[in-house]
Amino acid sequence: MNKKCRIRIAREEFNAVYGHLFPGDMDEHGAVLLAGTSQSNGQMTLHVREVHLAGEGIDYVEGKIGYRALSPTFIHRLITRARDEKLAYLAVHNHGTDREVGFSHIDLQSHERGYPALLQIARGMPVGALVFGLRSIESDVWLPDGNRLPLDQAVVVGKTIQRLTPSPRKKSGHAEPTYDRQVRMFGKNGQSELAICHVAILGLGGIGSLVAEYLARLGVGHFLLVDNDLVEESNLARIVGAASSDVRDKNTKVSVAQRMILQANSRAQVRTITDDVAKESVAREVTACDYVFLGADSMRARLVFNALVHQYLIPGVQLGSKIRSDPQGALLDVMSANRPVRPGHGCLWCNQLIDVTALAKEAKTDDERKAQAYGVEEANPSVISLNAVSAAHAVNDFLLDYLSLRPEPELLDYEEFHFLKQTRSLVEPRKDPECPECSRAGQRYGRGDGVELPCIEG
Repeated sequence: MNKKCRIRIAREEFNAVYGHLFPGDMDEHGAVLLAGTSQSNGQMTLHVREVHLAGEGIDYVEGKIGYRALSPTFIHRLITRARDEKLAYLAVHNHGTDREVGFSHIDLQSHERGYPALLQIARGMPVGALVFGLRSIESDVWLPDGNRLPLDQAVVVGKTIQRLTPSPRKKSGHAEPTYDRQVRMFGKNGQSELAICHVAILGLGGIGSLVAEYLARLGVGHFLLVDNDLVEESNLARIVGAASSDVRDKNTKVSVAQRMILQANSRAQVRTITDDVAKESVAREVTACDYVFLGADSMRARLVFNALVHQYLIPGVQLGSKIRSDPQGALLDVMSANRPVRPGHGCLWCNQLIDVTALAKEAKTDDERKAQAYGVEEANPSVISLNAVSAAHAVNDFLLDYLSLRPEPELLDYEEFHFLKQTRSLVEPRKDPECPECSRAGQRYGRGDGVELPCIEG
């Protein structure tokens, strides 16, 4: 098991905690976070679901040994809630440092006095503490097996992505000549961040293959490619890197994408899965990634992708192009879409982008669809240049937001291009405050491994 943990927290929760801890009075303040947990590649990640701010003089009071402490009543209420909801309990306070922060000797002594008892109450869930500096975070997370985990990094997931560590990390000062021109834009540190980034691309068809090439040429270092299809003759007009020999040899789409990625970046680590992302075993692989691109067009893939974003607090984007015609074949609409999805925002359920009827049809075999008068639908139209618009804008957003090269916007918008009308629209996504998928009141948000993904067996 990795001896450090990670934390994922949505921008709204982070801003609430940070504003409470640093109101400008140069004093110490407190809070408690409750978080879902997950395990991936031997590392624990804590996904913040609830923020409870400690009221001054009521919940955060003068300490008997240290300067200040959470009140016993506040602690008891939230440790029992953590136990009942099967969430990790994290006590939070702040120090006045900036880029480097750590627990004081008194802090650690208080953990050793109190956390064994809290672990008993928590009944198998982790308990621990976070200390915030102005631009740093450290953890002391206690596990039931006796291990204690300091922090690897905390990831703040808004439209932009912010990474906080206990102290500044040493970045590689070397940049390959290959990336000289883009390093002039975002620097050697930015290039180093891309090299250690793990991205998942779900669907390696017309859009996904373009996304894979763009990311590979940017220098992204780790790829998870998921698609269960073989290359067909009709794919050759759209899939980057595909050749007639791939059709003849019955090569998979993920193998073509892997070949193309390694041609662009021989140092990239590429894992391919020739299977359906809707399978439980496949979807679990995605939880270890830092960013998810959805290029698959099935409703089941949308359903699982949407759940991954909100359950594990992973930033993602849904991509697509659509061509509509009337019965006579005249074009009605030609569009490309770039739809960012973040924890609590841009939910595909809230925006009616997951069709329940289509989900039911996808669960049936061709014979079952024919028997129930569904028919077997023809493939949708697809044109590489339309796919390229969606892919390029999504990868630009990834670059700018993952490296925090632009400020956090007030709103997260879908981006749509309608080429017959020659318009580009920014559409504010709808949000249902009672949505079971993306709302804090629902049972999925921030739960990590605590709830099942909406997957099929396998």
